[in-house]
Amino acid sequence: MAATTPPKVLFEHEGVFVHLNTDDEDEPDSLISGVLRILDKDGETMVEYKPLEDTVDPSIMLCAGKDSSSVVEWTQCPSDRSHPPVEPQQSCDTEWDMVNATYFKRKPYANGEGSSYQTQEKSRWAFCVSASDLRSVTMKTEGWTHLVLGLKDDSSLPPLHFHQGGSQEFMACLRRCVHLTECPRDKMTFLVSCHNKALSQSFEHLLDDANFGLVDKLKKDPYTATLGGFSKVTNYIFDAFRGPELEQRERPAEEVSDILGEIIPGLEIDHLEEPGFEVITRVDLGARPEVQRGHPLSLEEWHKYQDQEGRVRKVAELKDKIFKGGLCHVVRRDAWKFLLGYYPWNSTHEERKSLQRRKTDEYFRMKLQWKSVSEEQERRNSRLRDYKSLIEKDVIRTDRTNKFYEGMENPGLILLHDILMTYCMYDFDLGYVQGMSDLLAPILYVMENEVDAFWCFVNFMEEMHENFEEKMQGMRLQLVQLSALLRLLDLAFWNYLEAQDSGYLYFCFRWLLIRFKRELHYQDVMRLWEVMWTGLPCQNFHLLVCCAILDSEKQKIMDRHYGFNEILKHINELSLKLDIEEILHKAEAISLQIKNCKDLPSTVIEILGVRLSGEEGLHPHSPPASPCDRSILELSDYGILTPPLHTSGELVSNGHGQLSEPTTSNGYKVAFIS
Repeated sequence: MAATTPPKVLFEHEGVFVHLNTDDEDEPDSLISGVLRILDKDGETMVEYKPLEDTVDPSIMLCAGKDSSSVVEWTQCPSDRSHPPVEPQQSCDTEWDMVNATYFKRKPYANGEGSSYQTQEKSRWAFCVSASDLRSVTMKTEGWTHLVLGLKDDSSLPPLHFHQGGSQEFMACLRRCVHLTECPRDKMTFLVSCHNKALSQSFEHLLDDANFGLVDKLKKDPYTATLGGFSKVTNYIFDAFRGPELEQRERPAEEVSDILGEIIPGLEIDHLEEPGFEVITRVDLGARPEVQRGHPLSLEEWHKYQDQEGRVRKVAELKDKIFKGGLCHVVRRDAWKFLLGYYPWNSTHEERKSLQRRKTDEYFRMKLQWKSVSEEQERRNSRLRDYKSLIEKDVIRTDRTNKFYEGMENPGLILLHDILMTYCMYDFDLGYVQGMSDLLAPILYVMENEVDAFWCFVNFMEEMHENFEEKMQGMRLQLVQLSALLRLLDLAFWNYLEAQDSGYLYFCFRWLLIRFKRELHYQDVMRLWEVMWTGLPCQNFHLLVCCAILDSEKQKIMDRHYGFNEILKHINELSLKLDIEEILHKAEAISLQIKNCKDLPSTVIEILGVRLSGEEGLHPHSPPASPCDRSILELSDYGILTPPLHTSGELVSNGHGQLSEPTTSNGYKVAFIS
């Protein structure tokens, strides 16, 4: 068996007490002293408390305050001075300020019964919990500081009293490992979230290739394997959707209302199980038009779009050709630099050479920053160590079936590692998050040049940055937007997914996170990316690509009555089985179908950047909507069914697909019928 790596101690402090708070004067063991630690165990942050054994028992020391009645059963031992003096802590309330510190030794127990009882009592208070299981930390000061660690299961650990200081150091170390936010209702309570590590662990499981056994596990035990791969991401997104109020353990319907509350401020939703109306929108999108795809742009055609000095002409026409057919591989090394914004379209050959010289100097200055860090410096820079460790772990697993990255000591792997490390210097706040190596690998494969690949990757990350941020605002927004689009395109399918607890489309998480990198063969990934980089035919075209894939799979999912687990399994097994040309063909057709619709909800217009002539509101043929009506319509645009919705009146269909004015005073039961 392989040896277990010992945990790394990030923080350690003795003299942390648990108060038993007994009222029995005959009970001598009123305090338990122990050691509090923060550990890094295989990349997971742990908080551990261990009571000290009698052989090294600092609990013989008791800190006496103004009221020393708690030491009536203790006898002073002036000869024992083996322990350091206690550093007094000052509080705002001078009545609780510590005035001295005295050492005491417990009286011996009669009949020798004390030792066994004491050991059992102490071990009862030991704990070791993962930081990811912490919900909150409450800090209070009463002469000394004591902390209460709350867990996500609504329980709490025993209060830890810092008689000898160290509470601030503990909190400072904890802040380096997790994200602490002040609770709005209690300034002394901090809410805990492990964004970066939770995200990295999610990627580690969710992004694993089939080579790493996920598909085999799914075949043998789809329930366990599916949740094993997706549960961490799902739980993380649920936490992100709930926002800072992590202590509220809510039902799925209430989690929906949290999202809606952010979309429409002030909207209140009653979740009582009673009959009510659904919020329903039906828009006639018309027939889906036929589209024709083109052939990849050749090197000869590419040169025709450049003048003698190297400026690219007719950029709009060129982008349209690339969107329609992509690029021949021989063109990609040059064309991607323009598509990704590294080279300006109107730059000349000489201007690009000058730009490349400047960017080369800038790149190697940043590379030198991490290359010149000594081992001693690295030991004092935990974030850099974490980035480096994660990059080294990911690089050896990235695209190893591609000849450019296969084998050990491969120069491609070295370049991949160095570019990612240099990006940490470029954007140290973001640093490295698992999944970013997937975005870099095809770019480096095409460029075959360290500097060019770095700056193209930088520009790609400008678009993808929010996908990897701690709060995951980008992922959160895209999932809501995708839900709105899918509901517009196929309400019946969306309702089916909602009934299977899949309305949030978590199974599309990996698609959106790394732009289908793990779903397609390498050549298809490059074709899809260059098509999307044109910015055509609308913004957020990648969401329509998701819709196109789901449109092809919906009948199978519904006909076979797939549930939550089966949907996850089915979507995951699509990896490397998708036809990129069929997907692009259908996604383009969907975009034209939506553009041709005259009654698009404003939400969809905003998501895709579609502009319709003569349209000002959500439904241009309807009377201007009041603020309440507009909120209701926007709610329906986001496509989330939460029957019934309650506000403060009742809207009734007038039989023509419109809503009448409020007619009651107790609460809106909303009906939107087209």
